[in-house]
Amino acid sequence: MDEALLLKGVEKTFRGHLSIGSHHVLRGVTLTVPRGLIYGFLGPNGAGKTTTLKIVTGLLFPDAGEVSILGQGLGDGSVRARIGFLPETPYFYDYLTGHELLTFMGRLLGIPSPRLVERIPVLLRAVGLLGKEKLQLRKYSKGMLQRIGLAQALLNDPDLVILDEPTSGLDPIGRREIRDLILELRAQGKTVFFSSHILADAEMICDQVAILIRGKVVQEGPLEDLLGGEIQFWDVTVRGAAGMVPPPGCSVLTRLGTQVLIRVDREEVLQDLIDRSRAEGASVRGVVPHKISLEDLFMSHVPGEGSR
Repeated sequence: MDEALLLKGVEKTFRGHLSIGSHHVLRGVTLTVPRGLIYGFLGPNGAGKTTTLKIVTGLLFPDAGEVSILGQGLGDGSVRARIGFLPETPYFYDYLTGHELLTFMGRLLGIPSPRLVERIPVLLRAVGLLGKEKLQLRKYSKGMLQRIGLAQALLNDPDLVILDEPTSGLDPIGRREIRDLILELRAQGKTVFFSSHILADAEMICDQVAILIRGKVVQEGPLEDLLGGEIQFWDVTVRGAAGMVPPPGCSVLTRLGTQVLIRVDREEVLQDLIDRSRAEGASVRGVVPHKISLEDLFMSHVPGEGSR
């Protein structure tokens, strides 16, 4: 099969205390994650992303629906040896050092000691913790704990890597390093399935995405198809245009001395603006086209909810 992960009609409801009341978390979640791609599972907090990932990894059981991982059902325990998982908020024994944690986890996975001796330094270097492996985890920052968690998720050289908010708590440098590592995993032929509400990170690296809103997948597909190539508007910077009146269809965003930033929403108006600027002796310093972004697409499904 070509799918690394397949969900069909997955439902999950949590009962309240003493079974009084219920909360319907997942409402028929269906999605297909092809092999060898980076797949972003996006949604606001409380949408059901973590619940879905826990079902995929066997930490929760669905009330209804089907889940297939690398062509095998959830009941096949052998498939778990081919998965790596980083939860959103990993908890580790904080008296262990980074190296001790990876050794401990490697033994739980049944990885031979000679292989661990080779593998651990490679992973520490990949996540930017080489040289910090002798520190106890209680001395790690949140970002460092996220990095060591990612290292443990890769210990068994998995075919499918599942990451819950992998860049959470990282500074811009750390986020860049994790993105680069995810891209490297794809280059190695692995499938990366990660949840996130950091849309900029997802837009940079994802091949496909699904948007989950209140337990339902409202959009799924290749990122390029979802965003399309159509330009929404242009921002034009004109210098020496203090007295120039822009043509109809333009809106002035800012004026700074003789420099004006103008937004144009149609291509024919853009050409008219350029021609008029030259005729009046002004110079066009920049024309920046803007296409629909992943954030625009995301927010179109959550009107009024912001980044809840």
